[in-house]
Amino acid sequence: MSSAPPRPLPPGRTLIAGVGNIFLGDDGFGVEAVRALGAHPLPDGVELVDAGVRGVHLAYRMLDGYATVLLVDAAARGGAPGSLYLLDATTEAPAAPPEPVPVDAHHMTPDAVLALLGMLSAGTGARRPERVLVVGCEPADISEGIGLSAPVAAAVDEAVRMVLRLVGAPLPDSDPAGTPAATG
Repeated sequence: MSSAPPRPLPPGRTLIAGVGNIFLGDDGFGVEAVRALGAHPLPDGVELVDAGVRGVHLAYRMLDGYATVLLVDAAARGGAPGSLYLLDATTEAPAAPPEPVPVDAHHMTPDAVLALLGMLSAGTGARRPERVLVVGCEPADISEGIGLSAPVAAAVDEAVRMVLRLVGAPLPDSDPAGTPAATG
């Protein structure tokens, strides 16, 4: 996956999927961010789903005619805990059939979901999304336990604003502290 320069999303249906395991601390970031997104109006054609640890289900759903899929997940990339990343995970269909993907329903990272997506699209002839982006947050702690660490919990609102900007939805007037929301 590479850092994605912000460019317009392709026209068509968009799926926003929160990914992660709420029983592994900050790994639940995507689920919490999608839960927070549910409080905001989204444009027509934009669907929101808490995929949690159901990576196989998510891979099949991604083949359901979406132009864009936005995955929201914890993403360890070496930054400070709570750092947000916009990653471009769009891949071209492989020329040769992909290698089989080991499936472990409780450890399906976005990379594993995308590999499974490649295998499923090659096997079924279904159309892959034109663009796949990951809104990722640097975790502080992914050990067993429920709840986000303070820096990751603090990043949820900014991740919500990032996703809202990407899909062209109205931004909230202010953040929880009452200061004007960031635009850009």
